[in-house]
Amino acid sequence: MKLRPLPALADNYIWMLHDGCAALVVDPGDPTIVLQALEAEGLQLQAILVTHHHGDHVGGVAQLQHQTQAAVYGPSDEPMPEPCTRLQHLQHIHLLGLDITVLGVPGHTAGHIAYHCQPANEDPILFCGDTLFCAGCGRLFEGTPAQMQASLALLMDLPDATRVCCAHEYTLSNLRFAATVEPDNHHIAEQIRICTAQREQGLPTLPSTLGRERQINPFVRTEHMSVVTAARLHDPQGVAHDGVFATLRLWKNNFQ
Repeated sequence: MKLRPLPALADNYIWMLHDGCAALVVDPGDPTIVLQALEAEGLQLQAILVTHHHGDHVGGVAQLQHQTQAAVYGPSDEPMPEPCTRLQHLQHIHLLGLDITVLGVPGHTAGHIAYHCQPANEDPILFCGDTLFCAGCGRLFEGTPAQMQASLALLMDLPDATRVCCAHEYTLSNLRFAATVEPDNHHIAEQIRICTAQREQGLPTLPSTLGRERQINPFVRTEHMSVVTAARLHDPQGVAHDGVFATLRLWKNNFQ
């Protein structure tokens, strides 16, 4: 299987997975980018997977479905372009010879889902939309901090080698925040060096891996004393009232 991020819009990635003949794409906000990639590689679009209803994730679905007749899959409880096969937590779909598991991960939106699969003889793949980012997590537009933290915990139960295919190039901004929270974390410093070089060359910083996120992502490290201490120093009342995760999320919302 070939996994490819297609840069789109301001900072989105549309993920394409293909076997050399058939392809699926995830969260196609821009149909033109996808159609160009399909033509360049001689691929037939079999399926469109959607994680949530925001326009930068669904904006290209209708045109792609019309031009390719690809099947569309999306969350059961969010508005989606129709026709769409609605999916719920722990359902399975079978595409490109893969068994793909649907994971309910509310927080960024109320009905957000993710997709997890294990290609033969390859590391697992997680298409997680705007739930988990490299060194960060999505803003809470419809869900609660508790929901997002539970969703991240669900994803972090997957194997360390899992490739994290999130939908935005937010890595350097997230790493700057992570370094503020944990200035002595050498894994963060090293990732800043690597990702800065990648962006200077015009390369994506993704996919990450869950193993890497355990080392650098403050939103999945909320039980580490260094993160707890930083949150308490930043907003002791917030931690006492709302907890470490909610305090970090609010801090990141206002981080420059």
